[in-house]
Amino acid sequence: MNEDKRFFSRIGISYLVMAILAIIFQTILAHIVSGYNPSYLKDYNVLTIISSFSNYILVLPIFVYMMGKLESDRLEKKSLGVKKYFEYVCITITLMWIGNLAGTIITTLIGFKLGNGIVNPVEQVIENSSIYINVIIISIIAPIFEEYMFRKMLIDRTIKYGAKLSILLSALLFALYHGNLSQFFYAFMLGGFFAYVYIKTGKIIYPITLHLIINLFGSVIATAFSNAMENVMAAATMANMADIAIVAAYLLVFIVAIIIGVYTLIDNYKIELNDDKQEIYLEKPFRTVILNFGMICFILFHIWKILMSFF
Repeated sequence: MNEDKRFFSRIGISYLVMAILAIIFQTILAHIVSGYNPSYLKDYNVLTIISSFSNYILVLPIFVYMMGKLESDRLEKKSLGVKKYFEYVCITITLMWIGNLAGTIITTLIGFKLGNGIVNPVEQVIENSSIYINVIIISIIAPIFEEYMFRKMLIDRTIKYGAKLSILLSALLFALYHGNLSQFFYAFMLGGFFAYVYIKTGKIIYPITLHLIINLFGSVIATAFSNAMENVMAAATMANMADIAIVAAYLLVFIVAIIIGVYTLIDNYKIELNDDKQEIYLEKPFRTVILNFGMICFILFHIWKILMSFF
């Protein structure tokens, strides 16, 4: 195994260890909570706290230690104007919608073939958890930790192989790490876009805030819209004005964001990336980056998780 292949294998192993440790920590915490009061494990709020604590807080020191052994680079920092940032927000919402649509269609078709519906685990969490859990964990904690783990820690170490490679690898690892097909497509699209934004600006705060906005939009705001829509449909002509206002505001923001996002993507279809950090050119990038022990183990492990989510 050459040096570059070994480098990417170590990255794959680092992310694999993080995923396995998260499951181990989650099992241990669930056992502790169950010993105290088994009924707590039926509470989605408790389960979400256990999951986030295991996936982020407990595994982070070990993950940082493992990735810290790999050489990293610093990206040049640039600021975004208000107009450009607003366009990026619209692109983020657009990619979420496209990815969600693709995921829904594919999981519906697979579910139809299998004879059972495929559940989206995130939707379950959002629907059954309190608004405080959705805001604090899904909309704030998750974006901070995930952007640090899958953008900054990864891209700072792979940017020497080129921006395109870093973006694709970040998108793939991020999508697979979710461990289910429902989230795979929009996680891949958003992961790639957040990687692009980080490389473009060198500031992790931009992808964090974009991630925060989209998670807030897809959890708290979407739930408020869904509840208001149910009230409007149930009340018909006697609908509450507040519910009508929520539905109208949500649809207006969503439609405007999609229009601007699609227009911006089409208008900037030729993305130019500054590859001044690229120092290493791989003759066979796929074979070097993916076909190594660490990456193969990571990919197979998460494919297994995705397959298990079907049943």
